[in-house]
Amino acid sequence: MKEVSLSGSPRENVGSKDATAVRNSGRVPCVVYGGESQTHFTVEKLAIEKLVFTPFVSIVNLDIAGKKSKALIQAVQFHPVTDKVHHVDFLELNDKKKVKVEIPVKVTGRSVGVMAGGKLQQVFRKVKVHALPGDLPDDLTIDITNMKVGDAIRIKELSTDKVQILNSPNAVVVSVKSARGVVAEPAPGAPAAAAAAKPAAKK
Repeated sequence: MKEVSLSGSPRENVGSKDATAVRNSGRVPCVVYGGESQTHFTVEKLAIEKLVFTPFVSIVNLDIAGKKSKALIQAVQFHPVTDKVHHVDFLELNDKKKVKVEIPVKVTGRSVGVMAGGKLQQVFRKVKVHALPGDLPDDLTIDITNMKVGDAIRIKELSTDKVQILNSPNAVVVSVKSARGVVAEPAPGAPAAAAAAKPAAKK
């Protein structure tokens, strides 16, 4: 998984009044937990927005006044009216401890069913996975080239290496609908409609 760097400043006071002052100064209050202790800090608004408003997931190399750690964004709070980033929770990573995170689903190829008049439907834009930080892929790539009208690829058909997908095994990830909008279920015991999906190479 790709890595990015983010610098922060420790928060001396923690509370709603202090948080308001932090936001008024053009920064965003954050917290990182999961390690030996929690650390409350602030980051520049523009810097954190680049990480939040993107379809990609990255490991964040945090530097808080010289204290360095690797983390993932765990939760984001937005202002109820303006949708501005209000607060961000980070989960500190341990190389030997598995984490749960959502990664993007990437579709590649041109389906023969779509070329024949079918309609591609991608149900999942992200899937939740469980893996060691070092095994996390950038995305889960599905080749739809061989999918015909009526074909569907389910979670249980995806091929992954060192990564456990936590979504329901029978959930449809991507399908090709007929012109009438009816999805034909694959016959019992039928081979997979498309090439197995593989996680993108770690970078």
